Amino acid sequence: MNNQVSGEIKQRLNDATKAVIASHVRPDGDAIGSLLGLGMALQDAGKTVEMILADGVPSSFKFLEGSGLIKKEPTGGHDIFITVDCADFKRTGKVFENFGPPDINIDHHKTNENFGKLNLIEAEEVATAAILTNRLPEWGFKITKPIAAALLTGIITDTLGFRTSNITPEALRQAATLMESGVDLPEIYMQSLVRKSFPAAKYWGAGLSSLESKNGIVWGTLTLDDRKAAGYGGNDDADLINMISAIDGNKVGMVFVEQSNNHVKISWRALQPNIDVSPIAKHFKGGGHAAAAGADIEGSLDVIQKEALAKTREILDLQ
Repeated sequence: MNNQVSGEIKQRLNDATKAVIASHVRPDGDAIGSLLGLGMALQDAGKTVEMILADGVPSSFKFLEGSGLIKKEPTGGHDIFITVDCADFKRTGKVFENFGPPDINIDHHKTNENFGKLNLIEAEEVATAAILTNRLPEWGFKITKPIAAALLTGIITDTLGFRTSNITPEALRQAATLMESGVDLPEIYMQSLVRKSFPAAKYWGAGLSSLESKNGIVWGTLTLDDRKAAGYGGNDDADLINMISAIDGNKVGMVFVEQSNNHVKISWRALQPNIDVSPIAKHFKGGGHAAAAGADIEGSLDVIQKEALAKTREILDLQ
């Protein structure tokens, strides 16, 4: 079925002249890498392309060539609308509320709602960037060095440097293929996963000092006051969840990030291979994978935290 859909996507991309491509709010490395990878491939083929991230590009990914072309909202007309790495359409942000369903939806989340006219969902792939690594040549597009760097960033970040439980030999082969384009894997690893700004490090400090552990769950909390005190400019967790995922002796790691609009962003990570956190996120209208998932929930931090911890414990008891 996916090969048939892929063939239809190839035709649509070849026929298109003006594309709008979007990914999700609070973008991670896979969202940015997939957006840039597909966007630059279409540009190289002579298409007019607008690459859109409603929240813009985090500073840790501005090293990628082409990142300066990404805008926060579309400004012109289009004859094809594409989403990448979005499990549900609302995650593209309010700027797309009146766009209607995308013509093409490319994603690897098992919770994807198949909201596009054409849906290429390959949940077995470690990243949406991995799907594009395979499919771009099939669609007749060349993977140049800047495109390879973007796609490799997506694969590296979504696998935490090839450390997640879903890593496969195929993912390593994909990385090797991209490296053959001349990209520097160690540098991308350092830029996207290791290096942190001073404010991000202070923000981590606040989160680590808040750590709690109970009933197989370890979690940290980041408040608006923490963000202000650290001088951190993002509204994410600065990848604190990756640090929490390294803590021994628990089944699930979580981070609660207070947002300014009376929302709380939650990230879940499975700390054991037999744990699936995606149903927990799905309960809160979020999504993700067995090993990693997230949700954005309306309400106060205290209330949401109690509800989310209780539901996480309840679903863990069923697994």
